[in-house]
Amino acid sequence: MEKNVKKYLILTYGCQMNVHESEKLAGILETNGYECCTNAIDADIVVFNTCAIRENAEEKIFGNIGELKNIKIAKPDMIIAIGGCMSQQKNYADEILKKYPYVDIVFGTHNLADFENLLKKRKESGKKVSEITEDETIALRDRLTIARTSGVNAWVNIMYGCNNFCTYCIVPYVRGREVSRPEEDILREVKQLLSEGYKQITLLGQNVNSYKGKDKDGNEISFAKLLFDLDNFDEYKYRIRFMTSHPRDLSSETIDVIAKSKHICHGIHLPVQSGSNSVLKVMNRHYDIERYNSLVKEIRDKIPDSELTTDIIVGFPGETEDDFEQTLEVMRYAEYMQIFGFIYSKRKGTPAEKMTNQVDTKVKKERLSRLLELKNEIINRRTAEMKGKEYEVLVESYDENKNLLYGSLDSGKTISFAGPKTCVGEFIMVRVKEVRKSVIYGEIVNLDETISFAEKNFKHPIEVSILPKDQNSMKILRQNKQKKKEEDNKKSQK
Repeated sequence: MEKNVKKYLILTYGCQMNVHESEKLAGILETNGYECCTNAIDADIVVFNTCAIRENAEEKIFGNIGELKNIKIAKPDMIIAIGGCMSQQKNYADEILKKYPYVDIVFGTHNLADFENLLKKRKESGKKVSEITEDETIALRDRLTIARTSGVNAWVNIMYGCNNFCTYCIVPYVRGREVSRPEEDILREVKQLLSEGYKQITLLGQNVNSYKGKDKDGNEISFAKLLFDLDNFDEYKYRIRFMTSHPRDLSSETIDVIAKSKHICHGIHLPVQSGSNSVLKVMNRHYDIERYNSLVKEIRDKIPDSELTTDIIVGFPGETEDDFEQTLEVMRYAEYMQIFGFIYSKRKGTPAEKMTNQVDTKVKKERLSRLLELKNEIINRRTAEMKGKEYEVLVESYDENKNLLYGSLDSGKTISFAGPKTCVGEFIMVRVKEVRKSVIYGEIVNLDETISFAEKNFKHPIEVSILPKDQNSMKILRQNKQKKKEEDNKKSQK
């Protein structure tokens, strides 16, 4: 007889920080006896871990919440919880509960550690629960069980919050002020992860460069010192990545540590946002393009094989054609290996929302098109130069249908190649055999080396769906909706 197991579905939107926090939510639910599923019709609880960075993200989230209404009718005992950055915004919790009365729990970014208690409170009282706190000391309570689902990579928070207040960004308002975790806690977590077989550790923070934690003696330490200490677990083979890095706070000391390190990746994400000093000033970025370019040069000089990636906002209020051309010039100078370009969109509650010199949508789209054209030109050219060269690759996944392995280079770029599944979770040498635009195909340099590789049980994110995909579930849903409709009609006739 099959046991009646409670099931959960978590839908994650936004950045890597949210991905990792969903792992923490999954850890809470699994500790309380839930198992993961892929359809809301099967779930006893659905959790939305939301993003507020861009307007289209919110629209997508609200649309998906709306899709749950009929499933909630079919399954009235199902719990729906909304958390993350969107719900942390001022007055959003009340708006969510008013617009979607079938939602059961609303919680903010600072309430994640309390989610177990909120769930218990909802079950015991049967009433809606809404808790949005401004408490920014989550780092002091971050001892949650984590159900990691990012394969060979493990996310590690080193700090929370942001003090920068870029005029386009909602993050400081929903994540709070900067709080750094004690170094001892970070070192302990990383060592434990390495002992469990994880091969890549990605350090997370809204601005990792401004990390100011305390060592075991209570002394304040910098991000550079933290990196130096994390580079010294020499009994393991591993990589250290970090994101996101603010140009204002990237120090020469940090660049020196990376250059001399054994385990820290030389791929550095350094968001420029704009190549125009006037735009950077209005953005409140705290650096000019001369400072940014000097960092690019210093990184190149000290780390010759470094690869830079960046973020760029197109069409920020007041951006002129000359401002945009300056951004293209920075792209040509830095020769980024990847560029994440976005059209500026207003975020409620930020200074940029109220700026009067908004750029026309048509102009923004045209500029983004030109940016992407230059981006592809640079990346395709640089990728083509890789053909015939050998690289150390961390094998991350295996596609059984295609019989292909997928791995990442030090720069973060993905490469695919044929090989046995047992390579997953290992570092192997791969030669670039073919390049099609920016897509890289390779071949293992020495296949014999894979014989001793032991298969790892790394969990990967599963594909999730709000609405059920199978016909039987759809039939049950339609029947329950009709039954509820008939019951409502009988009540109204009395």
